[in-house]
Amino acid sequence: MRPIIAVLATIALMHGAAAAESEPTPDCDVPEWLIVAQNDLPRVNAEIKDRHRLDISVVGSRSSALSGPEGARFSYPAQLEQALRDRLPGNEIKVTAHISSGLTTADMAAGLAKILADDKPALVIWQAGTVDALRGVEPEEFRTSLDQGLDAIASAGADAILMNMQFSPRTESMLGISAFADVMRWVTEQRGIVLFDRLGIMHYWSDAGIFDLYSATNGYAMARHVHECIGRALAAQIINAGHPDAEKVQTTH
Repeated sequence: MRPIIAVLATIALMHGAAAAESEPTPDCDVPEWLIVAQNDLPRVNAEIKDRHRLDISVVGSRSSALSGPEGARFSYPAQLEQALRDRLPGNEIKVTAHISSGLTTADMAAGLAKILADDKPALVIWQAGTVDALRGVEPEEFRTSLDQGLDAIASAGADAILMNMQFSPRTESMLGISAFADVMRWVTEQRGIVLFDRLGIMHYWSDAGIFDLYSATNGYAMARHVHECIGRALAAQIINAGHPDAEKVQTTH
């Protein structure tokens, strides 16, 4: 497993170490079918309508972060917060990120009770699957861990969005991620919660030539752009699922 981890560390989009370049963010539109929410976010809707605020907790692995001293400011949780503030004026928006390296879904599920007690979020965005695929966790064990974590979120009265893994054509053949993505889709369908299909969205961007995800040399600037685009797409899905009175949000500039 160590050779695969070494390759991922070298080529993963989200962890470039070079200084960010001053480039405009590309038009990273997302087809509606990729961000449509088959299920609502009732707690999000209530918080916006009744309290004019929205507290979100993001729980994930390193693929939800950017390296460097300003990584937190440019990663998708921060980009999500800014996008929601722009699109929901008059509401107080707070996104708190809980990003840990090397934790499996079982590890994250075990830590959710404290996060929920401390943050008291209306919405938890849970990014999972990457570390489990790396470590060869059985898909059924992965599903059990997802159910345990989602039970804790539901017991706390929060809405949940599951986010699957990122897409990298250079590593897709080395990791059996499709089984984990299938489990996440099945769990969201069975539980009536929202899936943010990061894998499908990034695959679309790659096929459409919006981002060159095949190259290992595009570096930190592209990683920042990807995070910004993920943040905007997440904001669109949250508003469309959790704020039905608002005009439907597009993700293009």
